[in-house]
Amino acid sequence: MIFGREVLRTSRDWAILLDRLLKCMTACTRAWLSGLLMGALAIGNGIAGTGSANETLDATLQPIAELSVPSPVGLSPGGQFAPFTGTLTVSYKARTTPPNTGGGTITVEVSSDFTPSGGPSAAAGALTFTCGSAGLGTPCSGTKTASTTTQVTVVTLPASGCTGGGGSCSSSNPASVTVNFSLTDSPAYSPGSYLAQVILRISAT
Repeated sequence: MIFGREVLRTSRDWAILLDRLLKCMTACTRAWLSGLLMGALAIGNGIAGTGSANETLDATLQPIAELSVPSPVGLSPGGQFAPFTGTLTVSYKARTTPPNTGGGTITVEVSSDFTPSGGPSAAAGALTFTCGSAGLGTPCSGTKTASTTTQVTVVTLPASGCTGGGGSCSSSNPASVTVNFSLTDSPAYSPGSYLAQVILRISAT
């Protein structure tokens, strides 16, 4: 058989020819794949773009309030049969809603009357208090009698009120108010140590 100008006479000639063909096909395939890859890279580098998206962040702030008090508060004697007195400082934070719906209060209630028996009794009107100035809101006026059954208002919080920041808010955060307690000392009481519990509550709308 004649291939080009060469005459293939033996199986060895066929083997040499086949090897040449395989080498040629391998080289051609590599060149073709290389060209294809370079073309793809050129197309990719030729494409550029930017994008953007807008998102809305939604947060709903509710009216809220909190308070804190030191513990315990000792009542000091005022002299022979003079009332025992003590001052409680109430610290608080608050945010209230606009007029017609907003506002709040700080209240005090005797949750556990004086024990043991034989001494003063809040239920009998022995415990009273007055209010100092308030950092936010209107403090109580005059002398109030602490109750074992009813919450008595210490501070009335305004609508659109808040603590901290100045302006329509208080200048301090937290704000504070003082509650000045007075406990009757009657000669009818038995000598001894007496304890009572009071609970302070704050609300905001």
